[in-house]
Amino acid sequence: MQIKPRQHLLDIWQGIARHSFDGGEWDWGEWGGESSVADAERLLCLLYPATEIPAFRLDDPDTTQEDVQQVLKRAGGRLEVPANLVTAAAGFMRTHTGEDKRPTFAGGYYFGSADKTREVTEEQRQVGVVDSFSMSITLCLATLGFLKVYETRTRRSDIRETIAELRSETSNRLTAAMVSLLRSFTVNVFDTDSSQGRTLIELLGQGRQSNRQVLNKYQNRFRALRAGIVESITLGIDVQEGLKDESQLFECGWAWSLVKDAPEVETDEPIGPQPEGVANAVPYLYFTVVALDGIQDLFSDRTLTLGLLNTEQQRLAEALRLRWELTQQYWSGIARFDTDRWPLEDLPWRTTGQKLESEYFSLSVAAILVHDLMRRRATDDDLTRTVGVMERLAERGRITSRMVRDDPLVHELHNVGVALPLQGSERIGPPMTWSMTDFSAQLLKRTVQLCTLSRNLASHDRLLRLAEDIFDHMWRRRIRDGEGVGLWDSVHHAYPEAEIHKRRVPVSWSITERVTEVMVQAHEMYRQPPIRSLELTELARALLSESAHLLGNEQMEPAPKDDGRHGMQLRNIEVKLRRARILVDEQPGTAYALTLDVLGQLDALARAREAADRGV
Repeated sequence: MQIKPRQHLLDIWQGIARHSFDGGEWDWGEWGGESSVADAERLLCLLYPATEIPAFRLDDPDTTQEDVQQVLKRAGGRLEVPANLVTAAAGFMRTHTGEDKRPTFAGGYYFGSADKTREVTEEQRQVGVVDSFSMSITLCLATLGFLKVYETRTRRSDIRETIAELRSETSNRLTAAMVSLLRSFTVNVFDTDSSQGRTLIELLGQGRQSNRQVLNKYQNRFRALRAGIVESITLGIDVQEGLKDESQLFECGWAWSLVKDAPEVETDEPIGPQPEGVANAVPYLYFTVVALDGIQDLFSDRTLTLGLLNTEQQRLAEALRLRWELTQQYWSGIARFDTDRWPLEDLPWRTTGQKLESEYFSLSVAAILVHDLMRRRATDDDLTRTVGVMERLAERGRITSRMVRDDPLVHELHNVGVALPLQGSERIGPPMTWSMTDFSAQLLKRTVQLCTLSRNLASHDRLLRLAEDIFDHMWRRRIRDGEGVGLWDSVHHAYPEAEIHKRRVPVSWSITERVTEVMVQAHEMYRQPPIRSLELTELARALLSESAHLLGNEQMEPAPKDDGRHGMQLRNIEVKLRRARILVDEQPGTAYALTLDVLGQLDALARAREAADRGV
C-alpha cells in the first residue's frame, strides 16, 4: 500500500474530529484526564502535523486549506478550530497540574500491576513517567509555536486571555519536563562477575570471543565515552566513582521515572517542589528511545527559528543534548560491537537490567542506532546492515510473514504487548509493569526515518517497499466500528485467526500518535530531492548533447509554409531542452524523459521534411 501522507493524515484527522469533538467543542470523554501520556498523545495527533506541515496549518485561519476544513468540520469552522484547540490545550494544562501549581506527569492507566491479586494504588498511578516527560516536551514546543502565530490572528478577547495563561503554563510544563528528564537519566555501573555483567559480556561476545577479549575491546572502545560522562555530566545525577574504574562495565540511558535519590536540578523557573524519585538507577531501552525522541525536538530547526526556549530552558536543553549524544554513542557502539557480526544482528536482544529478551528490544536498539546514523554521516555498510535488521524484524514480528498456529509473537508483540517490570515501583505498592504494544508502529517509524536518511538507491528502494508493507499491516488495524472509527488499534483485523485480548480503552492513542508521526516523517521524505543516479545522469547528458545538435541542424532548414506552426514547435522544443538542462543534475530521470520527447519531436520534423522532399 503506497504511503500517501496528505490523504492519510486527512483520514486520521477526520477520525479524531469524529471521536474528540462534540457540537464543535473538544470532549475528553470517559478516559480523558486519566493519563497525562494518553492526553498528550491525543493532542499531538492534531498539533504535531499542524505545526510541522505548512499545508495542515491551523494557526492562521486565512490559510487553512479546504480539504482540511472539510475533514475537521465537526470541530468547527476555520475560525473556531484553532480556538477550540487552544481551549483543549488549556484544559490539558489545568488537568495535569497539581494543587501546588506543580505540573504532573502521571502514567495513570498506562501502568499495570505485576501482582494479579493487587491493583495499582492511586499513589502509583500519579507517579511521573518518562513517556510523559518526553511527550510533554514535544507537545509544549508544538503549542508554543502554535500560539506564537495564532495570537496575532485572533481578535477574540477571551481567547487572547486564555492564550496568555496557556503560554505561561506551557512554558512552565516544558521546564518541568526537561528537569524531570535530567533526573531520570542514569549511569549504571556493575562488575563483570555480576549477573548483569555476565549477561552483557555474553551478548557482546555472542559465543565467538572469550570474556577477556570482550572486556579488553569494551575498555578500548568506551574509554573516551567513559571519560566524557565523568567529566561532562552534571545536573540531576551523581556519577558514581565506579565509572572511573575501567574494569567495571556500565550502561547509560533513562530509567522509567525519576531515579531514587536523584539530586534536584537548580532552576529559577517556578516549577514547584521537585518530587522524590522512586525508580531504580537502571536504564531501560524503551524509555531511553522515548527520551531521545523528545529531546531532539529541543534543538530542531523550528524550535531554534521561532525562539521557543528561554535562557534557562536553553541551559537545560544543552544538558539534555549532552546526554542525548553520549547515549546514542554508547548504544550505537554496543549494537555494532563486533564488525563481523553485530550484536544487533543476533536476534532477539537480551536486556541486562531486566533479564528479558524480545524482538521489541532489538527494535529499541535499532531505533537508537537510527538516531545515531541520522546524527552522523552513515556509511553504506551501516545503512545496508541496518536495513537487513529491519527486514528481519518485520518478518519475525509476523508483519511480512504469516502467523503460525497459536503464535506467541502475535500475542506478545501486538496484542497484550511486552510487559516491562518497573523496578523500584514496589516501594509504594505492588510491583508495576508497563506494556509496549506498538511494535508495528515503531518499526514503521524507524523504517521511514531510515528511508529519509538513505541516499543509496538500492537501500532506499528496499526501505520504501518495507515501509509500504508495514503500513499496509497498520492500515488493516484501524478500528472499523464504535467511537474510534478510523483510528487505532484493532489487532483482530490484521490477525483474524488469533485470539485477541480485548483492551480496556476504545482507542490506543500511543499507536494513533505514532502513525501520525510517521505521516509527518513521510511528508518530509517526499519533500527531499530524489536520489540521483550517476548512470542516468550520464545518459541524460548524452541525450541532451544529441538533442541540441539535432535542434541546431533543424533550425538551419528552411521553414515550411504552415502559418508558423513549425516555428512554434521549435520554440516548444527549446523550452523543453532548457528545462532538461536545469534538471539534469537534480532530477536526471525527468531530464531524460524530457529529452526523449524532444528527440521524438525532432525526428517527426525530419521525417515530415523528407516526405515533403520526396513528394516534390
